[in-house]
Amino acid sequence: MATQQKEQKTNMSQLLPLELIDKCIGEKIWIIMKGDKELTGTLRGFDAYVNMVLDDVTEYDFAEEGKKVTKLDSILLNGNNVSIMVPGGKPAEK
Repeated sequence: MATQQKEQKTNMSQLLPLELIDKCIGEKIWIIMKGDKELTGTLRGFDAYVNMVLDDVTEYDFAEEGKKVTKLDSILLNGNNVSIMVPGGKPAEK
């Protein structure tokens, strides 16, 4: 009986990656891409491949020429290029 209760407590405290992303729908999210791009925006939806729809997007491109900032109304982001996602975060000024 005690083992069952311990397993239930362990399982309830675990949060799967897609569950965390699901909790971020409607919230601001900071995405660091493979390469030299970062994005911030409001997460509207995603699929099992972590392809995402974002609204009110700001794209930061860090190239040798300097930082380029682009504002976009909405985008469909391919999940294959995502390196890190930070719920509620925003990039530090560089």
